[in-house]
Amino acid sequence: MPVIVDTDTTRAVRLSATVGHSSHVVATVEQLQTWLDRRPNEYAVVLGPDVSMDAAAGLTNRLRLSRPGLSVIMLRTQTTTDLMAQAMYAGVREVIAIDEMDSLRESIERSQQNYDAIHGPSASARDNGKVITVFSPKGGVGKTTVSVNLAVALADNGTNRVALVDLDLAFGDVAITLQLIPEHTIAEAAEVEGHLDNAMLQKLLTRHDSGLMVLAAPTLPDAKDRISPALVRRVIASLRSDFDYIVVDSSPGFDEQVLSAFDETDECIVLATLDVPTVKNVKMSLETLDLLNLAIGHRHLVVNRADDEVGLTIPNVESILGMATIASFPSSVEVANATNHGRPIVLSKPDHPVSRGIRAVAASIAAVEERVPVAAGAGSEPSGRRSLLRRGKK
Repeated sequence: MPVIVDTDTTRAVRLSATVGHSSHVVATVEQLQTWLDRRPNEYAVVLGPDVSMDAAAGLTNRLRLSRPGLSVIMLRTQTTTDLMAQAMYAGVREVIAIDEMDSLRESIERSQQNYDAIHGPSASARDNGKVITVFSPKGGVGKTTVSVNLAVALADNGTNRVALVDLDLAFGDVAITLQLIPEHTIAEAAEVEGHLDNAMLQKLLTRHDSGLMVLAAPTLPDAKDRISPALVRRVIASLRSDFDYIVVDSSPGFDEQVLSAFDETDECIVLATLDVPTVKNVKMSLETLDLLNLAIGHRHLVVNRADDEVGLTIPNVESILGMATIASFPSSVEVANATNHGRPIVLSKPDHPVSRGIRAVAASIAAVEERVPVAAGAGSEPSGRRSLLRRGKK
């Protein structure tokens, strides 16, 4: 995807909207190099007007041999013949006036075509993103709060590209939890399901100021019936190509849309609380997942409100479910307060125990091979390669 280098935040946001919501913004050429070192499939770099010609030339010289398919595009407030000649000599692919947004879009498209011609069809859109589904069979356990905070933690102030999909299609609360007013929702994807592509899907996303991109749930509950299981799979598969992580906030229970999301899931966080009805429902859900061969070996138990004195303990829950917890979060009025103010706890109070726990879970999920328990005394399941068994496949 395109990477934009610009120190002007307002201009960078406008450029990002022009070239695609999944584009990434950095302030300096040095930060760009760090980003590119971690992502071999980027196909275009857009240099804002504040980047000097010397810096642009140095960049293109470094990239000429190491990244031959990566196009460098310069934006300037004014374009002259001399400037164009200098840029082309330095190896810059195109120079575009800052107000010619249509030309910039066309240049980005040519850059992707050039990359694909060198590296093979669809090389710039490999399915690299990891899908993390947050699930609980019972409502009211804090699933959306955990999903939102986990997604923000994974975004890590823009270090990773993260999409959060609200798959509680009847009563989703992701947008309101983040105090977003989305112009578009997943319901609009159903209207173009037959020819939905990445570009169309990008237009349905809403950006949060943390850098997180949100695909909001429908505004009306009856829209759920128009969203097919096939569409859910198609949406998630498309997001894989543009994002490092896709966090799915699922609805309680196993409707067809949720099962389709499980088909695409790499890691599943199972959320429970210390009450008998929830633990019973979680146990039944785990048995159902076993029968359907879903997320085998890739489930992570998290206990929310773990300090409630209700007669059950974490060891009780682990014994009943046959799983070790990877994290436990205490009850906290501050978490509810952060949610009510639309500012996730990991942002509003980064040193809060819940914030630290969420970030630890994010780090554990991001590094699948190293599953270190977060809660004191908790164990962990054996780690392994990502080999999710799809439903119905042996």
